[in-house]
Amino acid sequence: MTDGTHQRGPERRPDPPEDADGAADLNRAVGKQLKLLRERAGWTQKELGDRLGYGEDLISSLERGRRTPQPELLDAADDLLGAGGLLKATKDDVARAKARVRHPAWFRDYARLEAEAVEVNFYSTLTVPGLLQTEEYARLIFSAFQPLLAEETIEQRVAARLARQELLMRWPAPTVTAVVDESVLRRRVGGSEVLQGQLKHLMTLGNLRSTTIQVLPLGCEEHGGFEGPFILLTPKGKHQVGYVEVQGVNRLITDAEEVRILAARYGSIRGQALTPRESLALIESLLGEQ
Repeated sequence: MTDGTHQRGPERRPDPPEDADGAADLNRAVGKQLKLLRERAGWTQKELGDRLGYGEDLISSLERGRRTPQPELLDAADDLLGAGGLLKATKDDVARAKARVRHPAWFRDYARLEAEAVEVNFYSTLTVPGLLQTEEYARLIFSAFQPLLAEETIEQRVAARLARQELLMRWPAPTVTAVVDESVLRRRVGGSEVLQGQLKHLMTLGNLRSTTIQVLPLGCEEHGGFEGPFILLTPKGKHQVGYVEVQGVNRLITDAEEVRILAARYGSIRGQALTPRESLALIESLLGEQ
C-alpha cells in the first residue's frame, strides 16, 4: 500500500452505488420479524434491549431496517423470543448482504483497514467521530454536505456508517480512544433533540471497557492539534497508519515517520485533554443544558 491523496470535487465521476438494494430489503424484512416477535411477547423496545444487553436505540434501528443485526444478537433474540430458529436462519443471508455494503471509492482503503483494527484513535475538531455517531446525527451530517447529496445516497452512507460501528460490539473489541474538541459537543447539530441523543450515546460508549472518550476543553489555550483532525489506526498484525480527511481531500498515511509524528501529537493532545472521568462528567453536564 502506498500513500495517496484522493480529491473529491465536481470533476470526479460519481461513485458506484454504495449499497445493494437487496441488503437494505433484507434488513427491513428481518427488522419486521423482530418487531412482530417482540410485540407478540408484549415487550417494548427498551424491555427487549434490556433483556438482550443492548440499547433501545439499537433495537429501534434494527426494527426499521437501518442496521445490520449481528449474528450473536440474532441467536440471542431467537432464543429469548421463542422464534424457533426463524431469526437464526437469516444469519447467512444477513452476512452476505453485509458484505455488499459499499463505501465511496475514496474511503474504501480506510474502511477495509478499520474493519480489521485492533486499535483506533480519533482526534476530532469538527464532528463526533463517525464510529461514535448516532443514526440521526450521521444523517444530519450527510444532509448538510455541499454540493447536496441525493436522498438515496444519504441513506446509503448512513447505512454504511452504522455497519462500520459493529466493530465496537465484536469480541474481542478493538481498543478505541477519542479526543473530541468541546466545541463539537456544544454545536447543536440537528437541534437539541439530535444533540441530546448523541451526547447520551457518547456516555454509553464512554462506559464501555474498550472505549475511552476524552474532551479537549475550550479553556485549553495551547495544544498540539491546531493542524486539524486525524485518525490513527492499527490493523491486526500490521503497522499503525494515519488517516486525514478535510474539505474533500482524504489521505491514508503509511510512511513510518509521518505516522510517528501523528502518534506523538496524539499523545500530547490526550495529555492536555480532560481525563475520561472528567470528560464524561462534562458530557453529562452538557446534557443537562439541553
